[in-house]
Formats: sequence, C-alpha cells, structure tokens
Amino acid sequence: MSETEPTLDAITIGRACVDLYADQVGCRMEDALSFSKYVGGCPTNIAVGGARLGLNMALLSRVGADQHGTFVRETLEAEGVQTFALGTDPDRLTAMAFLGLEDDRSFPLLFARTDCADAALTEDDVDPAVIAQAKAVLVTGTHFSQPNLEAASRKAMDAARAAGRKVVFDIDYRPNLWGLGGAGQGDVRFVADEAVTARVQSILPECDVIVGTDEELHIAGGSTDTREALRAIRELTDALIVFKTGPKGCVVYDCAIPDDLGKGISSPGFPVEVFNVLGAGDGFMAGFLRGYLRDLPLTECCRIANACGALAVSRHGCAPSYPSWDELQVFFERGIQVKRLREDAVLEHVHWATTRRRTWSDICALALDHRAQLEDMANETGADARAISRFKELGLQAALAARAPGVTIGTLLDGRYGQSALFEAERNDMWIGRPVEQPGSCPITFEGKPSLGVEIAAWPRDHVAKCLIFYDFSDEDSLKRTQMAQMQRLQSAARDTGHEFLLEIISRNPGRPETETGDALEEIYRAGIRPDWWKLAEQSDAGWERIDAVIHKHDRWCRGVLMLGLDAPLDTLSRSLERAARVDIVKGFAVGRSIFGDVARAWLAGEIADERAVSDMTDRFRRLISIWTKARTADEGLGSSPYPCGSALQPGDEPH
Repeated sequence: MSETEPTLDAITIGRACVDLYADQVGCRMEDALSFSKYVGGCPTNIAVGGARLGLNMALLSRVGADQHGTFVRETLEAEGVQTFALGTDPDRLTAMAFLGLEDDRSFPLLFARTDCADAALTEDDVDPAVIAQAKAVLVTGTHFSQPNLEAASRKAMDAARAAGRKVVFDIDYRPNLWGLGGAGQGDVRFVADEAVTARVQSILPECDVIVGTDEELHIAGGSTDTREALRAIRELTDALIVFKTGPKGCVVYDCAIPDDLGKGISSPGFPVEVFNVLGAGDGFMAGFLRGYLRDLPLTECCRIANACGALAVSRHGCAPSYPSWDELQVFFERGIQVKRLREDAVLEHVHWATTRRRTWSDICALALDHRAQLEDMANETGADARAISRFKELGLQAALAARAPGVTIGTLLDGRYGQSALFEAERNDMWIGRPVEQPGSCPITFEGKPSLGVEIAAWPRDHVAKCLIFYDFSDEDSLKRTQMAQMQRLQSAARDTGHEFLLEIISRNPGRPETETGDALEEIYRAGIRPDWWKLAEQSDAGWERIDAVIHKHDRWCRGVLMLGLDAPLDTLSRSLERAARVDIVKGFAVGRSIFGDVARAWLAGEIADERAVSDMTDRFRRLISIWTKARTADEGLGSSPYPCGSALQPGDEPH
C-alpha cells in the first residue's frame, strides 16, 4: 500500500496510433479519396477524453521515432495528457488505423500494426513507482493478446493493487488483433474463441471495474447469451460490471446479476442521430472515469458516460469528437436541440472553442499582408513588383530579430507575395494570420480559388484566416446583409477545415460614436458569427469597455482582440497601445505600416540596402513590444471584466 497521495487520476496502457479517417462519407473505403489524421487507439482515446473532462491522465505505451510518433506525442501533450511514460521505439514505426464511414451502420476499419511500436511494449516499460502515482490504471483487452503485452499489463495491474489503487479493465475486443479472421477484418466485432475467453477470464479477478459491450461481455463470459455471460463473469469477480448498451446508455451491476438485466444501476441514454460509432465506447469510458474517479454516484457516472458517448457518435473522428467539461455542462443545460448534434451551432461552437489546443498570450505581430499598398509603392518608385516578396522576407527577419521573453511573436502574411516568408514563419513557430479578402473590397470579396474552403484547406492548421471588413453600424441594411453572408461563408470554411479565423473591422466613419465598434460587433454576433479573434482600431476607454462587454456576453471563449495600427505615427500608436494593454480582452497588437511604411518606400526606391531596412524595422518593432510589455505588467488589475476571456461557464451564464 502506497503511503503517498496519487498525483494522477489514471494511467491508461495499450495502443497508441494514428487514425486516418476517410473524409468522404457514404462510400466504400476503396473509394475514399482523402483522410483526416487524428490520434487513436483505445487507451490513447480514453486518455484524451479524460483530460478534456478535467482528469489528470497519462499514457503508457510506445510510438515510433517517426513523424507519426511525434504527432501522437505532441497531440497528447497539447490535450493535457502526460507523456512521461510514452516511450519512443527506434526500431519500429508508429501504428496506423484506416477508418471509413460507409453508412450509418457500416464502418470499415483496417489496422496497420505489423511489428508496430506499441505492440513491442514489455514489462520493462512498466515502473511500479509510476503506476502508484495514479488513482487507477486502465488496461485494455488487446494488450493481453501477445505474451510481452500481457506481461506488461499484468505488471501494471499488480503494481496498482500493491499500491492500493484501482484496476479498470476495458475489454476492447478486436478479434483480428487476436489473430482471428483476416488482416482486413478490423471491423468484425465478435468471433467466439475459447482460448481468448480463457485469457480474458484470467484477468477478471484482479479488476475493480470491467467495461464492455454485449459482444465484449460475450467473449469474457464465454457465452453469446448476455445474461449467462454476465453471470459467468460475476462468478469470477466482485468487480463493478459496466454493460454498454449503445443508444440505450448503460447498465451497471455492483452485485448479483438480476434476471431482468435492466434492473441494474443506470441512467437513460441520449437519443441522437448516429454519424460514427468508431471510438464512441472510448469516449463513454472517459466519461465514466470522470465520475468514478471523482467518487460521484454511479447513476451520475452513467449519465456523464452516456452523454460523452452520444456526443462522440455525432462527429467525425474518435478523440477529436470527445467533449470538454464545459461543453458537457452546456449539453446538460440545453438538452438535445436537434438529434443531429453536429448541426447544433451553439454546441458545436462550444466544442470548437473549448478544445482548441494551443493557447496564445501577448501577441506582438508585424503585419506584412499588405498587397495593394506595396504594389502602389512599387509603381511609384519604379520597382519590379517581384521585389515585394523579397521585402516581406526582410520584414520577417525583423520580426524574428525583435523576439523578446514573455511575448508571442506573430505576423500577418499573404500567399501572393509572402509565400517564402510564410515557410520561414512556420518553421519559427510564430502566430500566423493570412488574409482572405480582396484588398479594398466592400462588400467583401475573397481572393484565391472560387471555393474559400478549398483555398484554406491547403494551409497549415495553425494559420489563422484573417478577413478585413469595412463595416459600420450605420451601413445600409442591404450592404450589411451581403457582408454578413460573406462572413458566414468564411466561418463555415474555417470550421470545416479546422482553422481559426479573425475579423478585422475598420470603420469608414471618422465621426462615429465611441461605442459604435462594440455595436457593430453586437450585430455580427447576433448573426451567428463567432470569430476566434478580432482585430480592431484604437478605442476610447468607453469604447473598449463596450467591446469587452459584448464579447463576453456572446462568446466567453473568444481568443481576444489584436489592436491594429492604421499607419498611425509611432508616438500616437504608443499611447494607444498603453491604453489597450490595460484591457483584458486585448491580447496584443498587429501593426504594419507604422513600422515598415517609409522603410518599404526607401528600400523599393533603392535608397537603403537590406541590412538598413531590417535594422530600422527591428528597432521600431522592438519599441512597440517594449511599450506593450511594460504597459501590460504595470497594471496588476488587468481589464474591467470579472471573467477572463476563455473562462468556464459561471453560475447563471447563458451559453452564447
């Protein structure tokens, strides 16, 4: 019995792979043309699902020393899963699984696991002291299918019991991973086999919780009669048995198995439309653990688990479909608004906003996405327009040279003239925004391919789609409708491709009331448009207060506001930054011509060389960064809002 308090909620052990999900829905796997990449494997999915629900999770497994292994590790860390027990195998590749959505009942599944990294796990990978750090260890059935895997899993179970921790067993029966059926039969859920039953039954007496579907209980109990199977399991163990019953929810048995299997402990399921069943059981398991490891009543454990399963079957992918804790509360508060949950705009927004992995703070961005202005300068100075690309490379050099502790260096760059600079920005892990609007267009038109979604689908996932909009609260209704339709088109494209988007709102009305920008944002929100970021001009104190209130009213998970420069003189801009830095909703700035305007003109005219251009821009950018950081730290009570942007729901809040 360990005398130390556990620091982890659970350690999951077993498969860690890359899931490649067919993007085309309603066709054979053979006809799928493209795939989306996610992390996968039962224990990996459960670890992600538990972390999203607020549990402190760790994964014990192996990945290869390859790009997929790096992807798995980085994704887990971004999700908050501890990876100190995730080994890297130098001799084997990370496992893969290909998954399809043929219809609402057929989900083809191919495992690519020949001599893969996680299948090489041994008992030497299991440190009893590490296992003792967790309240529970979760083992999975497939990691008893080979001698080395069984030895590792049993060592973890023994260590957990010796430390007084719980052992949770997800039967996770995949017949072809036990050598039953062909390699291409990953979607076959049940093949009776006495040897497998004997192996599984040898595990049961050492467990505190056993979880499975009817097919999984059948293999564990050695009978295709569910009641007989459950009673056979009960003869071997006093463990809590959790019977997953699909859309009906689940039933838990904490004592003898009744004649009426519905007489166990239960909570109703959620009647939603099924889109994808793959991985739903892992989401269910994560939900059950959230209740069980927090000592909640079993009925509440079931309710949480059922809700997580319902949300999982409604979306594409396994781990990406699982809810955050905030999202789950919104789901419980609102109930099922539409049975096709992925079409519930409010719920989907909360899911998106609360599962964005990376956090950004104090963004200091050099805006280099100008196209028309630099083209005009090139024409005026007689320079070749191709020189604009080189100037943007110099601007990026200046941005990188100005890096300072405690801030995130960012940039706005376009693909027309800034492609090579974009490559360099990506290599340097910068915050990156990219314009989608035709310069100067009003109403907005988009540049690039006719399909905005196709255009941004080719971007790296961390690039933010930025759209400049000339918008005033006093605009004609017909213009507003056109602008709103284009913003909704952008939002749809960004969400479909998994990109964040930023709306830059610029007024053409210099005499506007000081709170009119906030009024414009209110209108945009009421149209159902919820950008991840805003980019706004200087505001008065009253203007910032109005903006802060509007954003927190409609979207408390908004990333925040970046302040723009509008070619203001540096002294004027400095005072504006000092005021904006005191507002919590303002997360940084994105300034361009105030830094590079006259430098670009002189460089294009051949009046200064590369080194001077970089030096001048670096000095000006550093000055603004210094002003921002000093102002940001000078006032300890940042912002007037009682809740920081991105906070969880507070009592009485509406999930706007």
